[in-house]
Amino acid sequence: MTMLDTALGLSAAALKLRGQRLDVIAGNIANANTPGFKARDLDADAALARINGSGFAGLLAGETGGLKYRAALQPSIDGNTVEMATEQAAFAENALKYRASLEFLTGRIQTLMSAMRPE
Repeated sequence: MTMLDTALGLSAAALKLRGQRLDVIAGNIANANTPGFKARDLDADAALARINGSGFAGLLAGETGGLKYRAALQPSIDGNTVEMATEQAAFAENALKYRASLEFLTGRIQTLMSAMRPE
């Protein structure tokens, strides 16, 4: 674990995982009309909990909690399991969490920068 990892805490890991989840959800939305496409999701909260327990070694090893298929409430006739309302809600929720993680990380960096400035 580097000094930077220690200083930033889980903020950097949270930002990375939230970004990965945004990519997964955007992929689901992009494939909403693709026959047979199975919607997937990344449980960023569970991955963060595991990283918190295992340290940053898990993040560096690429541990993301793995993608899981999302169970559809009403799968379409062509086998596509993307439900736009579900995807849009998940995207909006995750975007808010991403923004919060970004603001928290920005605050930590600003605090570190101010601590390094000579007075």
